[in-house]
Amino acid sequence: MQDFFSNVLRYPRYLITFTLGVFYSAIKPLLPLFENRVTAIALIGAVIAGFIFLSFTLRAMMGLA
Repeated sequence: MQDFFSNVLRYPRYLITFTLGVFYSAIKPLLPLFENRVTAIALIGAVIAGFIFLSFTLRAMMGLA
């Protein structure tokens, strides 16, 4: 039974590692864009616009508007 619980306790560590790896893989190609001020502002604006779009879409889908 102890082996079962030690195995179950490994899953949160795997989930955290997997999530950090996905974020790292998504952000790494975008880092060179932050060297130029214009592209950095455009990239930040696009990320903010994407979050706002996602927020409005989910609110409309759930009927919270």
